[in-house]
Amino acid sequence: MRKVAIVGIGHTVFGNLSEFELVDIMSFASGNALEDAGILKDRKIIEQVFVANVGGGIINHQTGIASSLVSRIDLEPAMAELVENGPASGSSAVKAGFAAIASGMVDVVMVTGGELMRTVTGWKGTDFVAMLTHPEAEYNYGLTLPAFAGMFTRLYMKKYGLTERDLAMVAVKDHENGAKNPYSHVEIPCTLDAIHDGENANVVNPYIAEPIRLYGACPVSDGAATLILCASDSPKMKFFTKKEPVLITGMGAATDTHCVHNRKDPLELTAVRLSAEKALEMAGLSPEDISFAELHDAFVILELAISEEVGFFEKGKAKEAIKEGVTRIDGRLPINTSGGLKSKGHPLGATGVSQIFELVKQLRGEAEEGRQVKDPEHGMAVNFGGFGNNVVTTICSKE
Repeated sequence: MRKVAIVGIGHTVFGNLSEFELVDIMSFASGNALEDAGILKDRKIIEQVFVANVGGGIINHQTGIASSLVSRIDLEPAMAELVENGPASGSSAVKAGFAAIASGMVDVVMVTGGELMRTVTGWKGTDFVAMLTHPEAEYNYGLTLPAFAGMFTRLYMKKYGLTERDLAMVAVKDHENGAKNPYSHVEIPCTLDAIHDGENANVVNPYIAEPIRLYGACPVSDGAATLILCASDSPKMKFFTKKEPVLITGMGAATDTHCVHNRKDPLELTAVRLSAEKALEMAGLSPEDISFAELHDAFVILELAISEEVGFFEKGKAKEAIKEGVTRIDGRLPINTSGGLKSKGHPLGATGVSQIFELVKQLRGEAEEGRQVKDPEHGMAVNFGGFGNNVVTTICSKE
C-alpha cells in the first residue's frame, strides 16, 4: 500500500458565516490549502476532490456541491464526489481520499469539508442533527443528540462517580485552548468559578439536557476545512516543497447498532474502540505512542469516554487525568489542543477534516503561542458519528 502524505491545509474561522454561500466558504478553505501547498498556479495536478457535507440539501437548498466546488476553484476535469456520513463525514471523506491514493487510482486528492448550519434557528438545527437517529424507534419520540448525551452522562456518573464539576473542568481546559486558536467559534476562556463554583453559575451555565449544561456542549457552527493529499512515491511530490509533509500512518473505522437501546451496554462505545484499534494496528503504534489527540467532544463527556475507549486511560479514570493536568497543552497527553468541538465549533461536515488539520499543524510545529505541543511525533483524531454508531479514527505522524 502506498504511503499518503498531507501536503496542504486550509481552514476558515468557525462561527456564524451565514452571510456567505456554502460553496463560498468551501472555496475559501480550499484556496487556503492550495496556497499552503504551494500549488495555486499548479492546481490542475489535483485529480480527485472529495467533499464532506451533511446539510447542504436539507438546510441550504443546494446539492451537487462537489462538482460546484470543483468549478468554483477551477479544478476541472478533476473527479468530484460528495461524502455524507453524519458527524463523521469529514474523516470519512479523508478516508476515501486516502484509499484512492493508497490503491494507486490517483496521486493527488483534495478533501474539503464544510457546513452552513447557522442559516436556520437553533431548534431547526437540533432537529436537523436529530435526523441521524432511527426515524421510528428514536426520532419519533423526540430524542435528540443532546438527549442521548444527557442519558449517557447520567449512566457514566452513576458507574464511575463523575461529577458536574469534573465536566466543567474539561470545558475550562478546552476553552483555554480555543481562546488561543484564531479559527475558534468561541474564543472566550471561562473559569470554574463562572460556570460551576460561583453563586451565579446556574444562570451562566444552565442545564440543556440534564446533567449536561450549556458549557458541556459544543456550539452550532458554520465553517470549512481542507486537506491536500499526495502519494509519497509520486513524481508529483516535486510540486510540494513549501512545507514538510505529514504522513497519514493509520486509519480505521467501525460501526455500532443504529439504535442505542440495542447495545448490550450503552456505556461501551464499541465503534470508537474498534476504529482506534484498527488505526493503531495500521500505524504500528500503541496508545502510549500517541503524543496528542483531537477527540470528538460535541459533549464534554465524550472527551472523557473516548479517551478511555481508545486506551489512553482506564475506564472511569479520565476524570483523574483532567484533575492532574495530564491532558493540558503542557501535560503528558494533550487532548483537544484546538479547543475541540466544545470551543472551536462543530460544522458537521467540516469537523473531521478540521481535526486532522490540527494534527498537521501541531506536527509541523505551527500552532499558535500557548497551543503548541512539545516535540509531537504522532497525533490521533477520533471523529464520532451519530451517537457512536459510525466512528473514524486517523493517526498522523511526522515523516
